[in-house]
Amino acid sequence: MKGLQGHTDSYFAASANVIPAYPQLEGVTDVDVCVIGAGYTGLSTALHLAERGYKVAVLEAERVAWGASGRNGGHVGVGQRRCQSDLEEMFGIDIAKRLWQFGIEAVQLVERLIVKYKIRCGLKRGIMHLAAKPSHDNYLRQEADLLQDRYGYTEVRYADEQEVQELIGSRRYLGAQVDSGSLHLHPLNYALGLAAACKEMGVELFERSRVLQYRGSGPCEVTTAKGRVRANNIVLACNGYLGNLEPRMAGKIMPINNFVLATQPLSESLARELIANDHAVQDTLFVINYWKLSEDNRLIFGGGENYTSRFPSNIRRFVRKNMLKVYPQLETTQIDYGWGGTLAITMNRMPHMGRLEPNVFYSQGYSGHGVPTATFAGKLLAEVIAGTEERFDIMARIPTETFPGGTLLRWPGLVLGMLYHSLLDRFGR
Repeated sequence: MKGLQGHTDSYFAASANVIPAYPQLEGVTDVDVCVIGAGYTGLSTALHLAERGYKVAVLEAERVAWGASGRNGGHVGVGQRRCQSDLEEMFGIDIAKRLWQFGIEAVQLVERLIVKYKIRCGLKRGIMHLAAKPSHDNYLRQEADLLQDRYGYTEVRYADEQEVQELIGSRRYLGAQVDSGSLHLHPLNYALGLAAACKEMGVELFERSRVLQYRGSGPCEVTTAKGRVRANNIVLACNGYLGNLEPRMAGKIMPINNFVLATQPLSESLARELIANDHAVQDTLFVINYWKLSEDNRLIFGGGENYTSRFPSNIRRFVRKNMLKVYPQLETTQIDYGWGGTLAITMNRMPHMGRLEPNVFYSQGYSGHGVPTATFAGKLLAEVIAGTEERFDIMARIPTETFPGGTLLRWPGLVLGMLYHSLLDRFGR
């Protein structure tokens, strides 16, 4: 397979749909809204604004979906990153129900955009959540009952240990939630399809146009090395790649690195042994393992994180050891690709949305739940810019704590916290 030029050497880049490069910003451009970042958040915001008739420019420092939007596991799960029982304790039943509806709508929105704009991204149905420990098994059973009884969500059911072993060909796990309402897809092709839809709707897309600074007060102005964009509104959609662009937001998120591999194409019989129902899969460990089958029957397996600015020297080997704990039968299977990406987490694992100034908006910190949540965030950002604030403000009112020590000391604190949880993954009950 030939990789997509300018993207990391991943299976997704190698199997990406052909798409032309977008130009670098040069000179001065005047628009209604300038979006900074061409991942799911930025592309969805631009598309929903363009559908409303706004003139929009999107500035991307690298290539469209160069960051986490082009490198993730492609899971499109219902709900939020936190489970509903947690949300009820955190915010009360009324807000928890609104957040559940947002989560359902987010998945429906992804599918609607794929159908409307004819995006070829290998869309499949279903996600399984596997219990790694007895306490997790009890929790998954209770959560499935809660979703069915209180939220009327009949797409989820509990599967016992015997059924789980039949579905995934591994004896590592206990029970599971089987969720037929969730989706999974080729994440880069989905993002590239959103970009093509933006272009079709008249959005100006600029690649290799890193933003150096911006001014939000009065008439907005965004500056790159070779050009400027003048706009009425700005949307910051940078997530884990925010860097030093906006210090007022930076301390609310922690960029972390996650790693993925892709095997050689598997035989049909082996692929069905690993995932009999072709769902995407993820376990309940704090540092989760997650996997799925590609359209050509490769196992796409994600597992392992680090919290530095560097990736492991051998990503394939780094992830493979986690894969073999789940599937020792893949000991002799060739690993064709290994890659990493940076995502952003928040303290409470809920997205961080809001406005810095009356005409400067942002959304970030999807904590590994970005495909549906970032897509939906783009819709909410378009709504608030167009003057409908209610739904955006529900998300903006969710409290987001600053990481202890801010951007300077958050790293050692996170490492200690992750070490504690990794010990629980190994030895907890």
